[in-house]
Amino acid sequence: MRVLISADMEGATGTVLPADVTSGTPRYERFRRLLTGDVNAAVAGFAAAGADEILVNDAHCGMDNVLLEDLDPRASLIVGRHKPLGMMQGIELGPDAVAFVGYHTGAGEQGVLAHTYLSHSILAVRVDGVPTDEGRFNALVAAEAGVPVVLVTGDDLTCAAAGAWAPGARTVAVKTALSRHAAVCRTPAATATDIHAAAAAALADLGEVPAAQPSGAPGGGVVVAVDLDSPYLADRAAAMPGVSHDGPHTVAFGAPDARTALRNFRALTWVVSGGREAEWT
Repeated sequence: MRVLISADMEGATGTVLPADVTSGTPRYERFRRLLTGDVNAAVAGFAAAGADEILVNDAHCGMDNVLLEDLDPRASLIVGRHKPLGMMQGIELGPDAVAFVGYHTGAGEQGVLAHTYLSHSILAVRVDGVPTDEGRFNALVAAEAGVPVVLVTGDDLTCAAAGAWAPGARTVAVKTALSRHAAVCRTPAATATDIHAAAAAALADLGEVPAAQPSGAPGGGVVVAVDLDSPYLADRAAAMPGVSHDGPHTVAFGAPDARTALRNFRALTWVVSGGREAEWT
């Protein structure tokens, strides 16, 4: 049985500050270890339930955060940037189940380090009119592949939100959000125990976990709308082929399926991020 783990970092045990998840800061190396601990707990749980192939996709920022030398040897690691499917690289290999470890809430929502791909500029994302964070977007890609999301870990608000886009998934809240940069955090020993147990139980009940419903706009395809924090960024994004204005600071585009929509959305974030003006007062 093959399991894919998509590992983000903002929702890992203990992370609450931007410096915790930003390469090159004094705090970052510490929280790489905690992220790797969460991933290892999931690997161990899936292995205990019979998974014989476990693939971890490092899904945060530069996608080189999980410590390979400390990774449970029963898993392999996809590491590095510019992967065609980004956070969902590995879904094309046909796993039987996917887990989202260290996930977070989306732009415009409450939650620890909440955002959707960019820590700035994006105010909200909607797929076919439904508010969509990274978890839901990735779950739609999994759904098109017929793969259920069986485990989600992150703060308590992320776990609550997952009920809408990962029906039947086991969830583990590693912290309780107090604000964007504060939480009541559980210890690594406690979260590891719960992640291990949830992963094992999720795989044991795999046949009862439904995949999320694929997205589908009227007439077929997927429509993505993105609210940006400034009209000039919307102008920049609308210069992309297929992207058009849908308001002063909103752009929209269509795609034939969720996988293509995700790839196009990632490209849009690169264009937006590269065009952000310097701060001034």
